[in-house]
Amino acid sequence: MDGEELTEQETALYDRQIRVWGADAQRRLSKSHILICGMKGTVAEFCKNIVLAGVGSVTLVDDRIVTDESLSVNFLILPHENHYNGKTLAEVCCDSLKEFNHMVHVAVETGDISTFGVEFFEKFDAVIISCCSLGKKKLINQKCRKLSKRVAFYTVECRGSCGEMFVDLLDYKYSKKKLEETIECQIEYPSFEEAISVPWRALPRRVSKLYFAMRVIEQFEDVEGRNPGETTIADLPGVLKLRKELCETNSLDESQIPDALLERLLTDTREFPPVCAIIGGILGQEVIKAISGKGDPLKNFFFFDAMDGKGLIEDISGPSTRS
Repeated sequence: MDGEELTEQETALYDRQIRVWGADAQRRLSKSHILICGMKGTVAEFCKNIVLAGVGSVTLVDDRIVTDESLSVNFLILPHENHYNGKTLAEVCCDSLKEFNHMVHVAVETGDISTFGVEFFEKFDAVIISCCSLGKKKLINQKCRKLSKRVAFYTVECRGSCGEMFVDLLDYKYSKKKLEETIECQIEYPSFEEAISVPWRALPRRVSKLYFAMRVIEQFEDVEGRNPGETTIADLPGVLKLRKELCETNSLDESQIPDALLERLLTDTREFPPVCAIIGGILGQEVIKAISGKGDPLKNFFFFDAMDGKGLIEDISGPSTRS
């Protein structure tokens, strides 16, 4: 991305943004390439934000067909059957996104992203995945980390009124202004696998209950061979059994993962559009930060629960990667 200047057309279109974060940040955005897997409502919100911000290109991966659920939460899907009949979710969303900003190249990639070779990910600056199993999250993150260049990695999930985002920027360096001085900063991030492997007993006492609940549901789905969201309230006995086992193993009191919270995550498996907008907005903001080099990046989990309206940042890292 270095050495390429903004065109006159880009400068005119993004004039207001350039006034906010500068021409160099906009140049980095305009030359960036983003890979997105899993076109759910939260991801649709994210896509809208980064396309309007003026990234260079967006590549979508999702071979699923349009369903009533996706229609209810994904505003990129037009409510007319003839517009999406026979098309995949990625193709339908691609058609809509192209209308948001004609200067952003939007494309579709088909296939199972977990089977793509390491070299496939090298052409991207950020990889965002949703609707992926625990194993796929770990695998794709590992592939991104094997590259010679830094590729920002994000996972995002929304379950009813709750949502979670994970960030891995590897060894990230950036500058920020403090008064009249420019300070050089560096943050070391753990991988997704490293983060969720941190023993619960080693975490701060006031870690979000949602962090633990999401790990229990995630592991339950993994053991049962389910995709994210393929759980119901009928699975509650099995989930409670797994919670008991995990709490005993990690010396954690079961009250840290309330029954009521697990019931909500199992009952409300569909996304809640207002929560999609909030988490998709935060995700877009973080990706723009990472690419532009402007602003303090989030480390490394973000949680939102509409029941209390709170957004929480949690640093779930081993001792070697603590800031």
